[in-house]
Amino acid sequence: MENLLIGFGNVLQIKYLLLILAGVAGGISIGSLPGLTATMGVALLLPVTFGMEATSGFLMLIGIYVGAVYGGSVAAILLRTPGTPAAAATVFDGNEFAKRGEGGRAIGISTTSSAIGGLISALLLIFVSPYLAEFALKFSSAEYFALAFFGLTIIASISAKSLAKGLAVGMVGLLISTIGLDPMTGYSRFTFGSYYLFSGFSLIPVMIGLFAMPQIYTSVLEGDSQSHIKQKVTNILPTKADMKLMLPTAIRSGFLGTFIGSIPGAGADIAAFTAYNEAKRWSKYPEKFGTGIVEGVAAPEAANNGVTGGALIPLLTLGVPGDAVAAILLGALTLQGLQPGPILFRDHIDLVYTIFAGVMVANVFMFILGILGIRIFTKIVSIPKYYLMPIVFILCIVGSYAINNSFFDVLVMMGFGIVGYFMQKVDMSGSPIVLAMILGPMAEENLRKALVISDGSPSIFLTSPISLFFLLAAVGTIVWPIVKNFKNQKLV
Repeated sequence: MENLLIGFGNVLQIKYLLLILAGVAGGISIGSLPGLTATMGVALLLPVTFGMEATSGFLMLIGIYVGAVYGGSVAAILLRTPGTPAAAATVFDGNEFAKRGEGGRAIGISTTSSAIGGLISALLLIFVSPYLAEFALKFSSAEYFALAFFGLTIIASISAKSLAKGLAVGMVGLLISTIGLDPMTGYSRFTFGSYYLFSGFSLIPVMIGLFAMPQIYTSVLEGDSQSHIKQKVTNILPTKADMKLMLPTAIRSGFLGTFIGSIPGAGADIAAFTAYNEAKRWSKYPEKFGTGIVEGVAAPEAANNGVTGGALIPLLTLGVPGDAVAAILLGALTLQGLQPGPILFRDHIDLVYTIFAGVMVANVFMFILGILGIRIFTKIVSIPKYYLMPIVFILCIVGSYAINNSFFDVLVMMGFGIVGYFMQKVDMSGSPIVLAMILGPMAEENLRKALVISDGSPSIFLTSPISLFFLLAAVGTIVWPIVKNFKNQKLV
């Protein structure tokens, strides 16, 4: 409690409150625009935080994350086009409200449910993370390698709809992570004599290229139709009757979303659909789902914002991101010279609890802005893409160049943008590349350290119960989808 009070004391400083508020407002704006995902928003604005101190930059990124996940519901309800993948399940019932002229009511339910889910995830983050970090202090090189290997397999398999595609993209990311100087010997690898590659590819240009540029290329090459809001947004505050229907579903879905978010590789979209299905299964009138009912909006919105805190649990305690956005946040901490994991709790406990408090404050701001400022954010949805995309493109260039003041990073960003565009065309996710670039060096370095300690014997990974657990979990993660597909084919 003492650490938590210190954390709130830090966050309640005016500069931090303004940064979180700006982040949430920017996140809602980004999430409200179809095609601009939370991942893209955080990746795009990450360079802005590069010159900030670690606390300021990270709190603003958390605000963007929380705001963007919620903001996706605005377009989902009013336009039947989810602003982010996390809001895809909200379309089913949310847009039915809008068709009846009750779009404001649906947004009010979404806002309140999102805040409930986010606050539940923040509380669990506060009370679960320290114990998990204390357990992780027992990790040595063997355990860290097994953990990184587990993170790679589960993220690769879940981030893509196809197991083969996910693992293939993850392998590409691992190969990219080997470019540069060998971490143990200092020899150059795959640099082809170019001194630009001695440090490998910078993470931020790669992330901006994979997540932001494909949307720009799509708009330029294929065009993009723009929908418009055709109704006034009124009656946003939920009624007592709506609250009575919403609260049990929102609380249950908030816990479910936090749990799913804490599983490395699972994201807000998975949590939203799972919560929607569970709400339908628990309902006394499941046949009404899809016709515009309160629970149909409350369940996915509480769950997807529950993920925002849940995804930070493995990130902060183990150094393994819970989803693609958490992977970018991992990169943000790394760029500030901080290594997420138990050492972060040991050496920077004030920062950790400031982050905990920041997640709670971000969800409070999200609720306030959602209720009071939603009429402003609904106007953002109608900004034509031919105005928006040039601004995004300039931000991509400036953000990539600013990291190392190098035009080479701009070329890297453009190149990975082309890769990301074609990956979208074949239904492949770019997140495994980023996650492999982050976890790959961790896996390689700890693998080689462990083998040095054991004189080259791989038994070191099997004699440790923790290492053996993560290795078995990794194997299970790869094998289970194969078994599941085999069973489904057999049934057919």
